[in-house]
Amino acid sequence: MTFERNPCVYILASARYGTLYIGVTSDLIARLWQHRNGEVEGFTKRYGVHTLVRYEIFGDMASAIAREKQLKRWHRQWKINLIESENPDWHDLAVGLGLPPLAHS
Repeated sequence: MTFERNPCVYILASARYGTLYIGVTSDLIARLWQHRNGEVEGFTKRYGVHTLVRYEIFGDMASAIAREKQLKRWHRQWKINLIESENPDWHDLAVGLGLPPLAHS
C-alpha cells in the first residue's frame, strides 16, 4: 500500500512514555519529513516530538479527522495502551516507511 495521499491519523512521541502528539494528514511521508526537519512550527518542534509510534490509514479525510478528535479526547494512558498494542517497544515506524532513522543528540 502506498501512503501518499491517504488520509491518516498519526501519533508522534518525543521518547518512550514521553510527550505525545496526534495529527492528521493526507500525505504521511511528507508530513513526517516536515516534522523531522523543523518545518512545522509549534508543539512538535518546541518539544522535539518526532518519532512515529502509531498511524492509522482511512478511506476518507472525514473519518480520519473524526478519529483524530476522538484520540485527542482520550486519557494519556489509553493512548499509551493503544501505541503499545501494536508497537510495544515504541520503535520509530517511519523507518519502515522509508525515512532514515532519527539522529539522537
